[in-house]
Order: sequence, then C-alpha cells, then structure tokens
Amino acid sequence: MKLDQQMLVDKAIGLLRKLISIQSFSGEEHHTAEAIEAWFKDFKIPYERENNNVFAKNKHWDDSKPTLLLNSHHDTVRPNKAYSRDPFDPEIKDGKLFGLGSNDAGGALVSLMATFSYFHDATNLNHNLLIVASAEEENAGPKSLRALLPNLPKIDVAIVGEPTLMQLAIAEKGLVVFDAVVKGTPSHAAHPNEDNSIYNTIQVLDWFKNYKFEKTSDALGAVKLTVTQI
Repeated sequence: MKLDQQMLVDKAIGLLRKLISIQSFSGEEHHTAEAIEAWFKDFKIPYERENNNVFAKNKHWDDSKPTLLLNSHHDTVRPNKAYSRDPFDPEIKDGKLFGLGSNDAGGALVSLMATFSYFHDATNLNHNLLIVASAEEENAGPKSLRALLPNLPKIDVAIVGEPTLMQLAIAEKGLVVFDAVVKGTPSHAAHPNEDNSIYNTIQVLDWFKNYKFEKTSDALGAVKLTVTQI
C-alpha cells in the first residue's frame, strides 16, 4: 500500500512533538522508544527492540541485495542552563518547531522513519532498507548502536541523520577520550617547587596543541587535536 506523503509529514511532525515532550537523556530513553514502537505498530510494520534501540526491515527483504541503513538517535543531552524555553514543550513559531532534541536529532529521525515507512512495502527496490532508531548516541553508551551492530545484517551504506543544515556530509571528525595522570611533587604553596603537577599539565596540553597527524583527510583537510575538557 502506497502511503500519502502529506499524511506521513503530518504524522512525522506529530511524532517529533511527542518525542520532544518526553525526557530522554542518554540511558533514559525507555519512553521515547515506546513512542517509536507505537509508530511502527500504527503502520503495521514488524520491528524489533534491543534495549532502547528500535529497528525494522523493509517488507521484501532480499539477502542477495545490498543494504542501506537509515539511522538517527532519540536520546538527548541535558538542556543548557542558558536554554530560554521549556525544553519539553514542542512549540511551533515562525514555521520552526522548538524543543530539546528537535534538531539533534529528532527532526532527522522522524524524517527517516517517514521515508522508511513510505518505501517499506515497495517491491521494486534494488536494495534492502534497514532503519535503526538508536539510543545512547550522545554519550556513546554501552547500549548504543555499537552494541546493536553485531546483531544486524551486513550494512553496505548508511544515511545517518544529524543536523548539517540540510547539506550532505560525507565525513565526520571524531572524539577521543584519554585517561591520563600528570604526576608531580607535592609541596606547600609557600615553598619553591619545580615539579608542580598543575604546571606539568601545561606540557601535556602543548603536546596536544602542537601534534601533527601524518595523514590529511580528502574531505576535511588537515586533522588536529583540540582539548575541550579536562
């Protein structure tokens, strides 16, 4: 059955408003996962859920065809202290829908879900469709997409929904977390000390600042390290 596109748009906006209204900090996405399950139930699309990751395949899956993954996440960070609106009140103003997670990444998620639902019953696709509404993306948690991947079919290419100002992004810079201890000699502040662990940290930060990678990305250019949190 071919679905009406405007109906899908309206339902996607409705789902986005629902997701915004539900607190879903990383690791606490149980209720948004239920809202996503309700979408698939409404369209009579079989789905599976592992932890708070919800995923589904197109109706006419064929193992001989390549697989396109559609993925975005339904967890959010906590609202910034400078947030001027009610983060859980999905407000539409001047044609824009405001609320925590509306941009990162609820809008992308519901758009991908609507697209998947539109093509779910198609019989003439030259590829399989797999959609994953994933959890714990913001904190790279242990029950995120990475935990689900071993249980998914082979993926040949993926479209990942993230806020990119509607511009196709083909590369992404990564995050590295270092657990490090900078040692020094303890002493009273009134005494001379050439081995102050805090001052020794400056040398470590300089190493990050001046480090040069051997390779250059064709898409992103020179790669650098940036310390954002200590």
